[in-house]
Amino acid sequence: MKAPLRFKRVLLKVSGEALLGNQTFGIDDTVLTRIAGEIAEGAKLGVKIGVVTGGGNIYRGMSIQKAGGNRVAGDQMGMLATVLNSIALQQKLGALGIHTRIFSALAMPAICETFNQRNAEAAFEAGDVVLFAAGTGNPFVTTDSGAALRAAEMGCDALFKGTQVDGVYSADPKKDKNAKRYETLTYDQVVKQGLQVMDVGAVALARDNGIPLVVFSILQPGAFVDILKGKGRATVVSAG
Repeated sequence: MKAPLRFKRVLLKVSGEALLGNQTFGIDDTVLTRIAGEIAEGAKLGVKIGVVTGGGNIYRGMSIQKAGGNRVAGDQMGMLATVLNSIALQQKLGALGIHTRIFSALAMPAICETFNQRNAEAAFEAGDVVLFAAGTGNPFVTTDSGAALRAAEMGCDALFKGTQVDGVYSADPKKDKNAKRYETLTYDQVVKQGLQVMDVGAVALARDNGIPLVVFSILQPGAFVDILKGKGRATVVSAG
C-alpha cells in the first residue's frame, strides 16, 4: 500500500536562475530535463501541479531601469521571458508523456491560452500540468506574487518555492557559516525578520489564503517528489 501524499494540489515556483544551470544566459538543457522529470513523477503520483517560472535567466525588468530605461517595458520583456521558459518546459514534459496547458496572463493566442480561472481549474481537474506564464500581466509585480496569486486561484494546498539552498536561513549560508536554518516559520516571522523567502506581497497573499510556503532546494535531485511524499528537507512557512 502506497504511503499517503503530504500534498495533493501544489503550485511550484521555479526561478529563471535555476534554469540557468552552469550557464550565464538561457536554459541549461540538463537542468530543464531533470526538473521536468521530477514534475512528471509528481504528476504520475496523482498530484495536481501548476508551475510558474521566472524569467531571470533571459531578462530582468529591473535591469533596464537601472540602465535608465523604462521599467514598464523592461517588465514586459521579463514577462515574455517567462513564456519562453514555459514553452521549453512544456516540450520536455510532453516528451515524457505528460499533458500540459500553458495559460498566459498576456494574450498571445497563436502561442498559448490566455489565463482564465475556470479553464485553468478544468485543466487542473483533468490532471494536466498547468503552466502559468507572464506573471500577473502587470509591471512592478514579481513572479513570486504571481505564483502566490495562481496558487490561491487554483485552491492549492501548498506553494513550493525552489531555491538554491535547502530551506530558509537567518542569513545567506553561502556567506555566513553561522547562519541558522529554520524547519518551520510563521508568515509574520518571515515578514518581521526580513527573511528572504518571497517578496512581502507574496507572503501576505499566501497568509491571507492559508497556503503554506514550502521552501526547498531545486538543485537537489528528487527533493520535490520527496517532499510531496512527506519526506525530504524543506522549511515550511505557515500560520503556525
